[in-house]
Amino acid sequence: MNAEINQLPPNVILWGGTGQAKVVRPIVEYYGAKVVAVFDDTPTLESPFPDIELHCGYESFQKWIKSQRREELGFSITIGNPHGRVRLRLHDLLVEEGLSPTIIVHPTAWIAENAAIGLGSQVMAGAIIAAEARLGRQCIINSNALVEHEAELGDVVEIAPGATVLGLTRIGINTLVGASATVLSRLKIGADVTIGAGAVVASDVPDKEVIHGQTKRPL
Repeated sequence: MNAEINQLPPNVILWGGTGQAKVVRPIVEYYGAKVVAVFDDTPTLESPFPDIELHCGYESFQKWIKSQRREELGFSITIGNPHGRVRLRLHDLLVEEGLSPTIIVHPTAWIAENAAIGLGSQVMAGAIIAAEARLGRQCIINSNALVEHEAELGDVVEIAPGATVLGLTRIGINTLVGASATVLSRLKIGADVTIGAGAVVASDVPDKEVIHGQTKRPL
């Protein structure tokens, strides 16, 4: 298993001040780290936590970081798809600032020892990452989702609650697999694809497609 899993720095910032932040904070604190600030790009947004200040925008971050010890700071980007490419851009900016991307894994999730989890990824309660699966950077594997053996997920892929990705499937960057959807084995799913809730995908999908219902395997 990736050595960075659950080895959080003492302090963590969250970028994204809505529901995903509320899910991630308890996991950060479970492993003994502290959420010290929340950032978001929405000017009218209030902090999701009464005890933690929300700062608006990257300029605000640059002012805040001047008084911090970068070597003690990690970050988790708590923004879901369809904003995956925003997550990736923020990931690169924060790494350039000297912060460490944290891998967030709920204590009830199960990850195979030989699976690889990309930096900044989040694996939520009850999720399973099976043998030799590979996740890119900033993936989100939501509650009770399954990524089966030898599946490969590109950067900023999100697997919604209860969804299943079967073995040997390849999924491109910034694709969303909706709640309770199933992607069958040995498929190639393109980049920037949206698979709707409850869909069953049984054939390859090109880039930027939106899938609802059921696709059929070619004869």
